[in-house]
Amino acid sequence: MKKLTLTLCVLTLSSPLVLANAPTGDTAAPLVGNAEAGKAKSAICGACHGPDGNSLAPIWPKLAGQYENYIVQQLHAFQKGDRAEPTMTPMAAPLSPQDIVDLAAYFASQTRQIGQANPQTLEPGQKIYRGGNKTTGLPACIGCHGPTGSGNPMANYPSLSGQQVDYTKKQLADYQSRTRKGTATALIMQEVAAKMSPEEMQLVADYMAGLQ
Repeated sequence: MKKLTLTLCVLTLSSPLVLANAPTGDTAAPLVGNAEAGKAKSAICGACHGPDGNSLAPIWPKLAGQYENYIVQQLHAFQKGDRAEPTMTPMAAPLSPQDIVDLAAYFASQTRQIGQANPQTLEPGQKIYRGGNKTTGLPACIGCHGPTGSGNPMANYPSLSGQQVDYTKKQLADYQSRTRKGTATALIMQEVAAKMSPEEMQLVADYMAGLQ
């Protein structure tokens, strides 16, 4: 898995995602997101993700403070059908390339509201996040997402700090079942989630909810 991770990192670093959002043509300039324009376009997103990207429903992810490139990548994956989700696929379908980068710029500019980790499961959740499970070969989450859950924008690993518990659990389960796919990082997460028990998914999700 280390070789796969290194390969994907190299590919990501040598091929910035912003180039994928540029109009076709060798000399076309990359699109630049406008946060103010994105705010105006985000009204329809607010029903699930909150007006500032801090969702109230636990099943919907917090987008506030997420990296622009990651949001752009995921919206394109929804749009192309590479990442299947019955709610987001039709929402992403009509978005133009400029809409996508504007929305990404807006949500990235917002401040994420951090929740609280479950105090009863804080210690075992932290243990898995920081050390994985050597018995099953589960790697530590900290390796890609950092000690504070801030992720790695250069490798396009998302920020997980303060994320909704139910959303995190669902994504881990979808990676495990290979329901979630369509991006390079999904290949890594499929391998990781395959080594996780339902209990470990719950513990990690609870821990990350208060991570900052």
